[in-house]
Amino acid sequence: MESLVQIEPTPDGRASILPVRAQPGAKRTGAAGAWNGMLRIAVAAPPEKGRANDVLAHAIAEIFGVRASSVRLISGERSRRKLFRIEASPEYVRAKLAEILAADA
Repeated sequence: MESLVQIEPTPDGRASILPVRAQPGAKRTGAAGAWNGMLRIAVAAPPEKGRANDVLAHAIAEIFGVRASSVRLISGERSRRKLFRIEASPEYVRAKLAEILAADA
């Protein structure tokens, strides 16, 4: 399961780069499985003035059990394809992803 989403470690190995496929305007916010190597996350906020990105970052923090300040959008501000930096080890992020994707199955 964990290979469905391609997590990359940062050069220092202390954080992880998470590819995300955003689905703005959904009925509720939360993980929605994997898609093309990315974690799909449905977001209830509309994609206006960065609101969906903010909600998405908070959802990622909640999903992975880290502080909101530990999640940062690094690319894809205006795209559905985004990269987020999570201040957590790649091993931890992969383990949480395995739990999330197993619960979705």
